[in-house]
Amino acid sequence: MLLSLTIARRRRRARHVRPATAVLALSAVLFTGCGVSTQQEIELGADYSRQVNAQLPIVTDPEIVRYINVLGDSIARVADDRNLDWRFFIVDSPEVNAFAIPGGFVYVNRGLVERTTQMNQLAGVLGHEIGHVVRRHSIKQMQTGQRLNAGMILGCILTPICTNGGDAAVGIAGQGIMASFSRGDEAESDQAGIDYVVRAGIDPRGIPEMFRILIKERNERPSGGLDAWFRTHPMEEDRVRATEATIATFNTAMLNRLTRDTPRYQDFKKRLASLPAAAAQAR
Repeated sequence: MLLSLTIARRRRRARHVRPATAVLALSAVLFTGCGVSTQQEIELGADYSRQVNAQLPIVTDPEIVRYINVLGDSIARVADDRNLDWRFFIVDSPEVNAFAIPGGFVYVNRGLVERTTQMNQLAGVLGHEIGHVVRRHSIKQMQTGQRLNAGMILGCILTPICTNGGDAAVGIAGQGIMASFSRGDEAESDQAGIDYVVRAGIDPRGIPEMFRILIKERNERPSGGLDAWFRTHPMEEDRVRATEATIATFNTAMLNRLTRDTPRYQDFKKRLASLPAAAAQAR
């Protein structure tokens, strides 16, 4: 996935990460077979987010940060009743990807934003990632051992185990909590994303539109920087058709009243494009 460290300074920093209390507490919960509470999920997510933000190039332009959080919050507030403090970030990478961390932390790569043509396409991506958090897919994977166990989390985050052997790649995202979800989880988040954006007053047709944009590029440019997205978001035509079938059940007149795009979104894209070009992540 992402989180490649491109310089020795970052490798040294990764090797000296102090043990995170929330991660240690979660390991005890998992080893004893207890459930993960919302508060534990929030603390775990905050610890991960701090490390992600220290290791990935995050866009800090105030106007861009403000816009992505306003858009994300407009969807999250109708999706979840746990009063999570949602945070939305743009990773300054040309690769196409998006991921979410438990507790309400959502990341979207600049390369994905640049491929959108209108607001509801990015909103659909955010709705999908919000769905993973609300449905607690990562937490369920931890509890069932489908993707990782507490030892893997601790090994990747608190020691150099995931950075040995050449190119450093801290396993927070690639080998841990943000690993690929099952097709069932992806489909569930697709359906949740449709529900959330509609409730937020946004046209859900941006969801299959975004899928088709990415599939078209993958077919035309197999080496065009979409590896991370398709590795972590299994994508097939039947998944696209499933979202289109769900959207087809809505009244067309109602859909046409929902927001597809805004001048402010186009201004946001122009401002993002005006920043220095994003550097590709080393592998």
